[in-house]
Amino acid sequence: MGYKTAYREVMKSYDVSRHKAEELLAQRRDALYAKHPRLKEIDSALMQGGLSLAKLALANDATGLTNARANAETLKQEKAAIMAASGVPDDYLTAIYRCAMCSDTGYILAHSGQLPKRCGCLSQRLIEAYYSLSNIMDILKIENFDTFDHRCFNPNIVEAEGLSPRTNIQQVHRHATNFVQNFDANFDNLLLYGRTGLGKTFVCHCIAKDLLDSEHTVLYLTAPRLFKIIEDFRFSRDTIDESSEMLDAVNNVDLLILDDLGAEFITIITSSALFDIVNQRLLARKSTVISTNLSPIELERHYSERIVSRFTGYYQMIKFFGDDIRIKNKYGGIYENPI
Repeated sequence: MGYKTAYREVMKSYDVSRHKAEELLAQRRDALYAKHPRLKEIDSALMQGGLSLAKLALANDATGLTNARANAETLKQEKAAIMAASGVPDDYLTAIYRCAMCSDTGYILAHSGQLPKRCGCLSQRLIEAYYSLSNIMDILKIENFDTFDHRCFNPNIVEAEGLSPRTNIQQVHRHATNFVQNFDANFDNLLLYGRTGLGKTFVCHCIAKDLLDSEHTVLYLTAPRLFKIIEDFRFSRDTIDESSEMLDAVNNVDLLILDDLGAEFITIITSSALFDIVNQRLLARKSTVISTNLSPIELERHYSERIVSRFTGYYQMIKFFGDDIRIKNKYGGIYENPI
């Protein structure tokens, strides 16, 4: 399954859940009817009575409506008495859906004249589908705050920065954990920048895992993947439902993590799309975490001043520096005491 079929596969899972719930309900109903034939007669009479009520309402027959409603109430009381005497729960003939809000359709009916509203369970299932595609759930078992080890960073002060990479990463850790702990109380955004191999993606994974564990919707995408999805949608290379669902998730998840910004092929279209995403999420007060190998000056050169102004005005700009920890881990892992 690819990103282009994720939405379709999720909707198929709803069909399966709904079918199972309705099949179980039919089995329960048949068993009750076999044991208590009168219940079948009552349900049939109530169904016919419902049709009669509609006809009487259209005919403005007030007397007929009163009598029909009284008859329906009598039948309901008789049904309840039979079920109670048999020890059957009141909701026994109610379909058991995985989600009671949408009855396993993925959408909640809105007011008359309005489009159905997507249920929260659909948003979460789509996020889970996207994560399974990127295999990030396995990565989060390895890369998270519990496995965060500052000893991989050089403890010696870098004169140009005025502190050591280790002290810096400890500050980064505090920024990241505060971001997660205050996520619901404060609207905040992070931009992690610095050369490759300094732990930016690791920190993104740490944030993602903690927020997913606290039942927030989080979408992690690399910049090349995101802009490929936008390109497919723009040039109709995918069905509208699937692409629009993915882009809707980009705009509406609790947290969007956009990793490796600048690794995509940068064009006027990607620059415009980036601004639209950043700006829309700011307006909606939806948090975003972005990582990039580009410096603020390089970001402005590659994209535009208006994008960078959003970053400097509404994002915590967090710099990473030091040695490539992936190389360090390969040949030693832990730094000795400062020189």
